[in-house]
Amino acid sequence: MSNQQPLIDQLTASGDYKVIRRLKPVERYHEDSGADTRIGIYLDTEATGLDPDTDKVIELAMVPFEFDAEGRIYRVLPAYNALQDPGMPIPPFITRITGITDEMVAGQAIDTDEVARFLDGTALVVAHNARFDRPFVESVHAGFEDIDWACSIADVNWNEEGFEGVKLEYLGYKYGFFYEGHRATVDCQAGIELLAQRLPSGERVLKRLLDSAARTDVRIWADRAPFQKKDVLRQRGYRWSPGGEGVRKAWYKDLPEDQVDDEMLYLNREIYPRAPGVLPMDRYDAKRRYSRR
Repeated sequence: MSNQQPLIDQLTASGDYKVIRRLKPVERYHEDSGADTRIGIYLDTEATGLDPDTDKVIELAMVPFEFDAEGRIYRVLPAYNALQDPGMPIPPFITRITGITDEMVAGQAIDTDEVARFLDGTALVVAHNARFDRPFVESVHAGFEDIDWACSIADVNWNEEGFEGVKLEYLGYKYGFFYEGHRATVDCQAGIELLAQRLPSGERVLKRLLDSAARTDVRIWADRAPFQKKDVLRQRGYRWSPGGEGVRKAWYKDLPEDQVDDEMLYLNREIYPRAPGVLPMDRYDAKRRYSRR
């Protein structure tokens, strides 16, 4: 027991204080149980901005970990971390957030052979906001295109579990730890710590994420929907796609595969009553989800 533990217990017992701990890297969460294990990678990137078409990666971290089908995490393996020169000045606000300067990245480059070595044999890549990270790293190495992905924001229904936010720092605080964020490896370690926790419902966070990532989503395109139905579609949860190269210009909605038939009944009744028919659909599994390809 640490010297501080009696003080921690006293503060906690008072009911007026909550003591949170600084996150320290963990080498093992569970002892070997004999279960079949796979390798996951928790990944984080820092970039010059938010647009993967115009902005560049300036830091990449990958922290591998062993896990099983029940969401238990075993060993946390050595990490890969690299800075990269974006070939452009780093915006001052990015430096303020990350602490990464032009001088730090000058002449630096991500070793794509090392990235390939880490990806070899990996079953799953996890990121906290994979919709941001995946397009960026796909431009770094093609191996990120043909692998299952999951998101520790979108693939865990935090709101239904009673959490009021989904930022990694906030979730860490709710689970009793804090860390110095916005450097990639530290964010990955915090992400793995989060996956190792249990939800208020009792389920392991990683188990919930694995089950959610295994689903198939369907994007229904309300192609050629009447203009006067736009507000109805918006209230139904549809979003507008303005189109572009290889992208449809139409209202769309993403939903689980088992809800498609009911949604088509609704559309044919409320949106296309005079000309019901088959609408374009795209299917997304863990290999395609969160990618912009």
